[in-house]
This record gives sequence, structure tokens and C-alpha cells, in this order.
Amino acid sequence: MTMPEPSAPRRDRTGRRTAFALALLTIVICGVGLTLRTAAAHAGEHPAGALVTLLALGCAGAAGLRGRHRLRDAFRTTAGYPGDRPAPMVEAAPPVDYAAMDPAEFEQAIAELCARDGCTDVHVVGGAGDLGADVLATAPDGRRLVVQCKRYGPDHKVGSQDLQRFGGTCFTIHGAHIAALVTTSDFTGPALEYAARSGILCLDARALAAWTDGGAAPPWRQGSGTEDAEWDRLAPGGYS
Repeated sequence: MTMPEPSAPRRDRTGRRTAFALALLTIVICGVGLTLRTAAAHAGEHPAGALVTLLALGCAGAAGLRGRHRLRDAFRTTAGYPGDRPAPMVEAAPPVDYAAMDPAEFEQAIAELCARDGCTDVHVVGGAGDLGADVLATAPDGRRLVVQCKRYGPDHKVGSQDLQRFGGTCFTIHGAHIAALVTTSDFTGPALEYAARSGILCLDARALAAWTDGGAAPPWRQGSGTEDAEWDRLAPGGYS
């Protein structure tokens, strides 16, 4: 919520209070300095006068403290201390709606995910004559990554024929060290069985969301150690 600006009369009063506090503080500082000088010069000759001087110094110090408080309050009114202002609220980024993308946008989004997580030489090659490869990249460890993207609706599962077509080209034609099929939908049982036998990684909508949000490791790190246990749990066919 935006706070309203103070009215002109209020700003004028605040400015006068600030000027008065500064003037009072200046007078007090000058008076303290002069008093200390006088007390030091006559302490030996007039002990009683020195005592009076110290009492006057105490009164001046009290007045100076009040002036300091007024000055602080004046600045707090006009500018505010950092501790008086609430911390700005940071809105969480909205979830990525892959289902609302067209196939070309989905392929580009997957390529950006790969680049975000450290891949290099990332290229979108999907389209006619792509021979099953939509995204090509080099993983951070140097292995060649080949990804096929299937932007399907929730009722259209990726079947075994989709996996077989991809499996027939990803290794022999594209030289994949890591082959992954990513979808906005799910996989049929036979498709997962073929993928497991062929060494193809399958990412359904749930695993893709976890990868996007950083809740799971990227596919090229699947099974690389205990740090990827969450990925193994979320990936289709992983443990639950």
C-alpha cells in the first residue's frame, strides 16, 4: 500500500522542528566547549566555581540530549529510519504453463532450461526432418544430450511407438550419450518399459515441473548420486 505524502503545513512544521533542533544542538556543543575551557583554567584557583561549572555542564548535557532526541524524531518523521520501513515484498514467480505453449514454444522452453542448468551449444532443431531430435546440447560434463519434446494434452499419453521412433535415431543418428523424452503429459506402461530397456530418460509433466522449479536435478544428472534422490523419485518408473 502506498502511503500518502505529508501535507505542506506538516512539512513546514517538520522543517521548523529540524532547524530548531540543529540550532539547539549547535549552541549546546559550543557552550560545553567554552565551559570545559573555563573550568580547566580556574579549577585550581576557585574550586567552588569549578563545581558550579560542572553542574552547569550537566544541565547543558541534558539539554543537548533532549535536542538530540528532537533531531532524531524530526529526521524519522521526514525520511524514516530503515528499521521503520517494512521490507519490500518479493512476489514469487508464477509457475510455467507449458501446456499453454505451442510445440515450437515448448521446444524453446526446454532448450532454455538446459542452458539455465549449465548446458552449452544448445540448439533447437525441431521441425520437419529433425529425425526425432528437437533439442541438441552438450551437458556440463561434456556428454551429448539429445531431447525430444512432446507437447501433449493430459489425455494424450506418450506411447511406445513414440519411444521406438526416438530410440531408433537418438543414439545411432544423433550420437546421444544422454537421450531424454520430455512431455507435458504422461507415458504409457509399454513406453516406460521400452525406455528402460533402451536407456532413454522419460520426463512427464510432474518431473518437468520439478526440474523447472529446481526441486529435482536435470536429466543428465539422473542417478549420479544421493543428491539426485528427489529426481529419481519423481521420474516415471522411479521409486516412490
